[in-house]
Amino acid sequence: MKRLLSYMKDYKKESILGPLFKMLEASFELFVPLVVARMVDVGIHNRDVGYVMKMGGLLVLLGVIGLACSLTAQYFAAKASVGAATSLRNDLFAHIGSLSYAEIDTVGTSTLITRMTSDINQVQNGVNMTLRLLLRSPFVVFGAMIMAFTVDVRTAMVFAVTIPVLCIVVFGILLVSMPLYKKVQRQLDRVLLTTRENLLGVRVIRAFNRQKNETVAFEEENSLLVKIQVFVGKISALLNPVTYVIINLAIVAVVWTGGRQVDAGVISQGKVIALVNYMSQILAELIKMANLIILISKAMACMNRVDSVFQVKSSIEDGSFAGVGGEAVSRVPMVEFDHMDFVYAGAKEPALEDITFRAEPGETIGIIGGTGSGKSTLVNMIPRFYEATRGRVAVNGRDVREYTQNGLRSCIGVVPQRAVLFKGTLRDNMRWGRADASDEDIYRALDMAQAREFVDQKGEGLELWISQEGKNLSGGQRQRLTIARALVRKPDILILDDSASALDFATDARLRSAIRRGTGSMTVFIVSQRAASIKQADRILVLDDGRIAGQGTHRELLRDCSVYREICLSQLSKEEVERDEQ
Repeated sequence: MKRLLSYMKDYKKESILGPLFKMLEASFELFVPLVVARMVDVGIHNRDVGYVMKMGGLLVLLGVIGLACSLTAQYFAAKASVGAATSLRNDLFAHIGSLSYAEIDTVGTSTLITRMTSDINQVQNGVNMTLRLLLRSPFVVFGAMIMAFTVDVRTAMVFAVTIPVLCIVVFGILLVSMPLYKKVQRQLDRVLLTTRENLLGVRVIRAFNRQKNETVAFEEENSLLVKIQVFVGKISALLNPVTYVIINLAIVAVVWTGGRQVDAGVISQGKVIALVNYMSQILAELIKMANLIILISKAMACMNRVDSVFQVKSSIEDGSFAGVGGEAVSRVPMVEFDHMDFVYAGAKEPALEDITFRAEPGETIGIIGGTGSGKSTLVNMIPRFYEATRGRVAVNGRDVREYTQNGLRSCIGVVPQRAVLFKGTLRDNMRWGRADASDEDIYRALDMAQAREFVDQKGEGLELWISQEGKNLSGGQRQRLTIARALVRKPDILILDDSASALDFATDARLRSAIRRGTGSMTVFIVSQRAASIKQADRILVLDDGRIAGQGTHRELLRDCSVYREICLSQLSKEEVERDEQ
């Protein structure tokens, strides 16, 4: 809650004026029973139509003023709640963006999406209703009781008994139901997770004909959610009938006691009506208060979960050195790994162990190995997506921990395994690489990435519209565009992480040839499962179970590295392997 209050500080005026106008509205509402009492005792009793009309006009005036106060209060409450929620959501988004891959992997994407959307919406609704009702409802309840005592002390004793009984019932039900509402929210998270997994994996589910199994699994999760909701709903459903019974008994007591007072000539009939109206106001406000407390409990639970994401601190802290490009140091390798180890969070064994090698400016490094050997993890250490557990990773002779993240990554072009494009034009996507890239720069990158041909065929040029995640393009087209996006940046270091897996061998060969010709002094890392894709590299690193099993040229490794030779024999003909050895 402390974090939420820090966001509300920017809306002090709205947070004060909202409740004040609500209490002002409540004040006018408390005068209504007294006006009605005067209308009955004076106007109706004396058959004075003019007085009745005058009191009726006063009721309308009180209603209009109350409405104006209510609208004003709701405006301030909405402004404060929406503004605080917007700032909270912006900061949470920025915080998530600052987390390293390790923290995002640990927390989980579906959890972060839920926190960004439904949880913050719940917090927003909770703040809104709190500003509107937290002070108003108790004010009306105790105000109505005080007004009742001003009307008739003896009859008002019914209020003094009824209100504590109502509070015990209302808050007793809430104490039981609030933990259950938290359980509902946790189960809702599980339903959302199942839904997200099914929507993202719909192609796989259909490919394996698992629709019925997934439907059954979803129904089980959803049924459990319904079961918990029904159970807590039954408990909460007791609130209205029990409170209505208590209030109706209290009204009977008020009418009975008031009637005897009327017979005795102590009070008038209008005052009895006023007392009944005050009792009805108390009932309405207690029901509102109960619902508000439920809403607040949900909002607090959601805020705690949002705050738990803020509590996750990035394992990567910015250094002070701002840039790499244009400051290459002579006789210093562009990239250097020095006895580097890396262990994933929660893992017992290191994903990479004792990695040592150097990559010179202009050198092309091929990285190959079996599935799970640590190829992608290794190249992700260069832009510092993960932090080394032990040892050192250096870029341009300087430890990557000394750089600011922006400075380090501004000189690195990364093409990840999964080709991700964003909704917008081709030009917009290409300018992710460099915001000020000219059309000429973009076309040059498209040529090098072997994407120019299919872009020209579509006839829209750089205005080609790309749908969300590039779903209107084939896998190979998406991969070529992501490569072009990285090339637009003209980075000092280019990382191609198995980024040509969807390309045919001929296109892959042309791509590698174009990159070799067009990159100049750029240091290129090519991660691939294909031996043919990396055999022309200046140097090849062979990974096996997180360790470097061998490094050297294609010919040297065929002769000296059994792991590499085995990979080549599984992909190339024996004759081709023997020819390459010579």
